[in-house]
Amino acid sequence: MQANETTIRAPRPIDPRGPRFNQAVLTIALLVGFLLQWWPVAPVMAAVLFLGAAFGPRYGPFLRLYAEAIRPRLSPPAELEDPRPPRFAAAVGVVFLTAATIAFALGATALGWVLTLLVAALAGLAAGTGICVGCEVYLFIVGRTRAAQP
Repeated sequence: MQANETTIRAPRPIDPRGPRFNQAVLTIALLVGFLLQWWPVAPVMAAVLFLGAAFGPRYGPFLRLYAEAIRPRLSPPAELEDPRPPRFAAAVGVVFLTAATIAFALGATALGWVLTLLVAALAGLAAGTGICVGCEVYLFIVGRTRAAQP
C-alpha cells in the first residue's frame, strides 16, 4: 500500500430485522398521523430517522428498542447486512420528511402529505417485503462510483 492510500474498512454488519422493525414503526406512525391529520408526525419521524442514520442504531429510538427489547428474544439472524444501505435510505427519508415539514409550515398541506405518504409507502414496502428502494439506490450509486474509479 502506498503512503497516500487509506484503508477503508466496512462497518460492522447489523441484524437486518432492526431496520425492518424501524421501517414498520415509521410506516404505522406516519399513517396514523395522516389519518388523524396530525402533521407534526413528519418532523418527529424525521428526527427519529436522523438519529439512527447520522449516529447509528444506538441513537435511533426504535432501532435501540429493537436491539434491547426484541432481538434478545429472537434466534440469531440468518444473515447480517451492511448498515450503509439502510442508513442511506433513512437519510433520504429524513430529506423527504424535512421537505414535508417545510411544506406543512408553508401551508402546502397536500404536498406535505404526499411527501409523508411516499416515505410511509416505501418504508412499508421495505418492512413488509424486505425490498428497500433507498438501499437499492445506494447500491446503484456505489456501484457506479466504484466502476468509474480507475
